[in-house]
Amino acid sequence: MIVLYVLLTAVAVGLIAAASCVRVVKQFERGVVYRFGRVRAEVRPPGLALLVPIADRLQKVNMQIITMPVPAQDGITRDNVTVRVDAVVYFNVVDPVRAAVDVEDYISAIGQVAQTSLRSIIGKSELDDLLSNRERLNQGMELMIDSPALDWGVHIERVEIKDVALPETMKRSMSRQAEAERERRARIITADGELQASEKLGQAAEVMTEHPAALQLRLLQTVVEVAAEKNSTLVLPFPVELLRFLERSTPAESPQPATAEDSANAVTSSELPNGREIAQSSPDAEPGSSGRLQSTGRSAPLPGIGNGATAGAVMS
Repeated sequence: MIVLYVLLTAVAVGLIAAASCVRVVKQFERGVVYRFGRVRAEVRPPGLALLVPIADRLQKVNMQIITMPVPAQDGITRDNVTVRVDAVVYFNVVDPVRAAVDVEDYISAIGQVAQTSLRSIIGKSELDDLLSNRERLNQGMELMIDSPALDWGVHIERVEIKDVALPETMKRSMSRQAEAERERRARIITADGELQASEKLGQAAEVMTEHPAALQLRLLQTVVEVAAEKNSTLVLPFPVELLRFLERSTPAESPQPATAEDSANAVTSSELPNGREIAQSSPDAEPGSSGRLQSTGRSAPLPGIGNGATAGAVMS
C-alpha cells in the first residue's frame, strides 16, 4: 500500500514537472529563455517550447503592431502661437531579446520619447506647417522617435498628428483671413470676366462696323427678346447717328437785322422759356392800341427744335 502511494506521488510530481517544462508560444509572440538568469540567444518560435525544469524561465514578447496614443501636449510654435497637439504612434518589436533585456518597459519608454518629440516638433514648426504640412512633420517626428527605439529592438512604423487645438481668438483671425482671401479671388475672377467680355464686345463692334446690317439685326433681336417678357412698355433705342443726320440736314435760318424804328418803338423786357418775347409799347404809341399784337421781325428758337424752326410774338 505504501509503495502504491509512493508511485502515485512520483507520477504526480513528474506530471507537474512536465507541465512546467512545456510552454505554448502563440503565433504573434516570441519566447525569450533565461537559463539560470542568463538570456539565451535562441528565440523560441510559435508552438510548443520545451524548457529545462528549474533552470529555464520563459518570457513571451508580443510582436504585433502596438497603437499608442500620445497625450495632448501644450506648446508655443515658432511664430508664437499657443497650440495643443496630440498624436498617435504605431510601433512593433523587431528584436525580442533586446526589447526584453535592454529596456525595462519598452512601451512606457516609447510613450515618453513620443511626448518629448511632439513638444520639440511644436517648438520648431510654424502654425501653417502644423495645419497644412503635417506629412513632413510626421516624418520628422518618426525619425526623432525611431533613433532611440532602434537600440531597444523596437521599430516605429508610423507617427500621425491627430488634432491641433487653437485659441478662439486665433480661430476668428484665421476665419477673417480666409474670408478676405475668398473675396480677393472673387474680385479677380470678376475683373477677368469683364476683360474677356470687353474684348469680345470690341470684336463684335468691329464686325458690326464692317457690316451695318448686323446692327439692325441685333436691334430686331433685342426687340424680340424684350417682347417675349410680355411687358406693357417697350423701349426702343434711337440711333445717335440718325439724330446727327437730321441736325445736319436741317437748314439754318439767318436772323434779320433790326431797324432803327424797331429799336425806338420797342424794348425787349424778357425772354420767356417758350421762345416768345413781351415788348413794352413806346411812349408815342396811339391810344387804344395796347391790345393789339405786332410782329417785331425778331424771334427766339423753341427748345428742342432745330435752328430753322422759330416762332415769336410781342405785346404792343
